[in-house]
Amino acid sequence: METPKRRRSATRARLLEGALEVFAERGFHGASVEDICERAGFTRGAFYSNFGSKDELVLALFQATTDRLLEQISALLPDLANQPGSLLDAVLGLLDDAAPDQRQWHLISTEFTLHALRNADAAKALNEQRAMFREQLTRLVEEITAASNLRLSVPPEQFVRLVMALHEGARSQYLLEPAKVPAGSLEHTFLPMVLETISS
Repeated sequence: METPKRRRSATRARLLEGALEVFAERGFHGASVEDICERAGFTRGAFYSNFGSKDELVLALFQATTDRLLEQISALLPDLANQPGSLLDAVLGLLDDAAPDQRQWHLISTEFTLHALRNADAAKALNEQRAMFREQLTRLVEEITAASNLRLSVPPEQFVRLVMALHEGARSQYLLEPAKVPAGSLEHTFLPMVLETISS
């Protein structure tokens, strides 16, 4: 028999899935709560019993994506602890795997970032979510460098910020010019050079 907790979890998952599709099609501001509910097959009541606003729902999408990514990275650590180059390749692969539809996810994340730049509350919430992800990813980098007897010449968090910045910028170029900038090409070309330069 399905428990209330399991039903609530399934409802949230369907709302998130529906929102992902609707936001990508109509944009963050163009999509209404009603649109999301219709796509997911629920009422407004179901939406508001799980999320306080569209902002909160988008942040839940971000959180679900980063949680999945960190679980996958953690699972790789035992095999890759002594191979930092291989770890870098694996992390970059996971960044793509975390959002299977790159165009869809890029549209949503970019538009919500623009929204956050204009809205102080959204900016605060997004910064907190991204900071939590960076902190966890930074701990993973520290664990790998320690196990590999590597020393970074920059704070690990700064390296993590660079990886994220390059990946996000490269994704934009890939989506606009896929023939000239194949997916992952910039990251896989330049990040190993950066890692070699800043490690000893």
